[in-house]
Formats: sequence, C-alpha cells, structure tokens
Amino acid sequence: MHSTVVGGSTASRVINCPGSVALVQRMPPQPSSSYADVGTLLHGCMADLLNNVSLKPEHLLGRTYKDVAVTQEMIDEKIIPALQALNEIDPDETMDLEVEQTVSFGALIPDAFGSADVVGRRGRTAVVLDWKFGDGVPVHAEGNLQLLFYAAAAARTPGLEWVFKGVEKLELVIVQPPYVRRWVTDMDTLENFELNLVRAVRLAERPDAPLEVGSHCRWCAAKPICPKMTGEIDRVVHQKLEALSPDQVSQALLLADKLEEFIAAARKLALDRLEKDMPVPGYKLVPKQARRQWVDEAKARAVLGEDFVVTKTELLSPAQAEKVLKKRKLALPDDLVVAVSSGNTVAPESDPRPAVLNIGKQLTAAFSKLGVQ
Repeated sequence: MHSTVVGGSTASRVINCPGSVALVQRMPPQPSSSYADVGTLLHGCMADLLNNVSLKPEHLLGRTYKDVAVTQEMIDEKIIPALQALNEIDPDETMDLEVEQTVSFGALIPDAFGSADVVGRRGRTAVVLDWKFGDGVPVHAEGNLQLLFYAAAAARTPGLEWVFKGVEKLELVIVQPPYVRRWVTDMDTLENFELNLVRAVRLAERPDAPLEVGSHCRWCAAKPICPKMTGEIDRVVHQKLEALSPDQVSQALLLADKLEEFIAAARKLALDRLEKDMPVPGYKLVPKQARRQWVDEAKARAVLGEDFVVTKTELLSPAQAEKVLKKRKLALPDDLVVAVSSGNTVAPESDPRPAVLNIGKQLTAAFSKLGVQ
C-alpha cells in the first residue's frame, strides 16, 4: 500500500513539483510490473533472513510472489551480496536494527507514510538502509530524498525514537548488489529535509500548486496530462532545427529523454483506457501484427522433414521454413500454421485494421446471434 500524498519513492517529485500530487491522483492506478514483483519478492526474503537467524539463503529457493520465484541466480547475485553488505556496514555486529518498519509523520503530515527496509543504530549514529534490486539505474545515497523521508518519518514513529535520540550522525545506505553506497550527514540535514517536505505538501494542497519539469518526472504517472510537460513538447516541436543555436540544440537533447518518457506514458495511458472500453477520440484498439506459428509442431516436423529442424528440439519458424520451401519451388501447407497476434495496440481511426472487440462486446455479439438477451 502506498501513500497518495507522499511516500519515500515520491518524496523527490513532491518536493520539486508540488502540483504533481493532484495530477497523479487523477490518473488510473498503475499496474505492477514484473520488475516490481521481483523487488517485492527479494525484499520479503531479506526481511525474513534478518528476522530469523536460523533461515539460510538456500532455504528461499523456489519461494514465490505472484508469478515470480526465487532462483539460484537471485540467491547468488542479489540475496547473498546484500547480506554481505551488512558486514561492511556493521563489521563489529554492534548495530541494533529494526526490519521492514512502517514509518509515518503522524499529525505533522497526515497520510504520509512508507516502509523502511532497515532502521538501526550503531553507537551515536542512526542508520537507514534501503535495498535496491534493480540493475538498470544506479541509485546513490548522497542526498537521497527517499532515505531522508524514511529517516524523518522513522524519527516520528512511536517505537523507533530510540534510534535517533541523542545521535550525532545519520548514515544513509543504498545496497544495490553488488554495490554499497553510503553517505554520512548530520541531523540538521534531516531537519531541513522535513521542513522542505512539509512546505511542499502544504503547497500541493493549493489549486495553483506549482509544477516543475526535472529528473523527478521520470517515474511520474501524470506525464501524459501534465501541462508543464506538454508545454515543453509544444515548444520543441514548433522550433525549426536550423534556427537553433548550439546551446539550444544541447538543451533539446537534454529534453529528449523526458519527451520519450512522455510519449511512452501517453501511449500506455491510451492503451489502458481503450482496453477498459473508455473512449480516446480519434483512436481505436487494433490487434498487433499477427505472427505465424505452428499449429502442431510435431505434425509440421513430420511433414517437412528433419531439414527444417534447427536443433534436436527446435523447428524453424514458419517464415524461415517458407523461404526454404520457396527455393525448392514448394508451398508451405496452410494447415500447418496459424497467425496469432501478440496483443493489442493503439491506432488512429483511419487505420484500415478493424477495431478490437473487447470481451464484453464479444460476448454480447455472440449471445445476440444465439437469440440470448
């Protein structure tokens, strides 16, 4: 469960763009991805290992979350390196810690909460650690607003006050196997962060809350409806490249990533709406290009012979087989293949492909043919 106001993963966006809070709340819920499911599974594994000293990494093999299972590769490349990172952070094993703690700001910022992976104390230093199991984007500890959010919320969470009482330093840690990134700061940094967060949340409540474009836009679900983002796109689109100065070209390149993210988000939003029978004027849902596949691979193997076998277990694709047969002036038997679309996509109304009938409409059409109302 995530806060609809501000949480650890959204702290940077809310502080830098208070107006995004209202925009995001207008967007449909975002479905979980396979990458997020892997992260959730591995976070659960780490929590269990730290809470149960008798549990070993090898005991987790095959554990599942949704459609994802722990593999030996995950154990070797993610779980064991993450455990070893704790030895680097706490070599003398003197740190007292709490695992997977729900932290919140209480009355200071109602409904602002998150889940801190590890909160601990080592001498006069408070430690806040976050596991990152993705490989794509390196996550740094220095100035990390997500970790500062967890630290500030933990300091106000009943039962965790002991971690921060009388401490002199705050250490923020990102463990992104095989990397460990650490940043030591003081409690003044935490206090300043909290002041900025409270200010941003208060601004977000205003109808004229400011919007700002920046790196925080990367994971924002509201990109397709953000007037700031669409305004920047309009300016770039209407400029003539020949008239741009070198500095403007450089700025356009800096905007390229944001524009690509916006385009992808807009297409995904349109696809989600159309798949839910919600209109998108000027567009419709059509099947993706169908790819031929074997109706019965064993039968195809028997008809075509072993010349069409790539390996002992893999047959040539229908397209590859057809090319071979054409050289022999033979045709591919129609009854061996079937064309199957890999899914749906968004297309303009002018596209010649027929629109997809959603399942509810398909059932209605089928029942009407049978005379069922």
